[in-house]
Amino acid sequence: MSAEILELIATGKATTRAEIAKALGWAPSTVSMRVGQLIDAAVLVEGDLTASRGGRPGRALQVRDDQSCVVVADVGISHARVGIASLTGEMVAVREFPVDATQGPQATFERIAPEWDALASGRRIAAIGMALAGPVDPQRRCIVQASRMAGWNDVPVGDLLEERFGVPAVVENDADALALGEHHARSEDGFDSVTVKAGTAIGSGLIVDGKIYHGWSAGAGNITHTRVDAPSTAPCSCGNFGCLETVASGAGILRLLQERGVEAESTADVVRLAAHGDPEAMTLVRAAGGYLGAVLCTVVNFVNPGAVYLGGALSAVEPFVAAVRGRIYEGSHPIATGKLRIEGAINGPNASITGMARLAVHAAHRSLSGG
Repeated sequence: MSAEILELIATGKATTRAEIAKALGWAPSTVSMRVGQLIDAAVLVEGDLTASRGGRPGRALQVRDDQSCVVVADVGISHARVGIASLTGEMVAVREFPVDATQGPQATFERIAPEWDALASGRRIAAIGMALAGPVDPQRRCIVQASRMAGWNDVPVGDLLEERFGVPAVVENDADALALGEHHARSEDGFDSVTVKAGTAIGSGLIVDGKIYHGWSAGAGNITHTRVDAPSTAPCSCGNFGCLETVASGAGILRLLQERGVEAESTADVVRLAAHGDPEAMTLVRAAGGYLGAVLCTVVNFVNPGAVYLGGALSAVEPFVAAVRGRIYEGSHPIATGKLRIEGAINGPNASITGMARLAVHAAHRSLSGG
């Protein structure tokens, strides 16, 4: 329970006992007891009296600055983006570098660890967060049914990180982490949201009541392997045919371009060709947006989120975004779309590590407060 208090204070959402009680819906006596315990443990410090708003002025509370930080990573197949954040969740520094995740977790950790140490630069690391490109069981902290990250399936990544670094560790799917980061990047986050990462692959995450909704077996939000009505003879990574990812992802569009004789080697080439008006690329990108939008119609109708955020490389291509938006409004019920916001992601390439920083900071606060 004390971790919730620390998070409110660290993020500036509440700074006095009265504000904390209001935000959490707790009795003032409970808040005072918890705050007193945190002050006695030297986790919190009291500041000056705040200005009165009609009631009795309270003392501003602050998380003690002991130069602690959290370190995070977004690990893909061939690259990793790492960052360091303060215990308020503010990202301090970020860097990206190549990795070969197919060598397995331990080799990847050894590649990332020096980068974390360099970023921390003597500051005490209080927690670690790692986002992975595969379905993650957040309780076991491991990838389940990995199709791309060979050697990672069912490996207890969280346990290994804690053994290697001696601090609490959280592990999440990269799209779920992205969704969390996007959701809380806006001042108005009082509604549920869906975030889609449309890049080389397709990923998505669902945020309910401000938290990642994982579902019963950590499969919630996974639209990647939804069957779509599209001509495709290429098998998906799951072994089936006709999955959304085979026609709506950067890799799927790239394959279709190459089949048509267009010179392209990466998702970046797909984006570049579409941006320059290449007719083949434009046709396929619009179709991809339509397929994604059709799948999201079901999500919007069923979940009724307040927002759909579009991230990933393809979200920079306006015809793709327009096709997604058009199909959602065309195929969803007006009740579901009447107040729906469909917007581009705003965290850019730092989206996943921003979400992981939030999770890692919460883990650090939980550890500091003893729960």
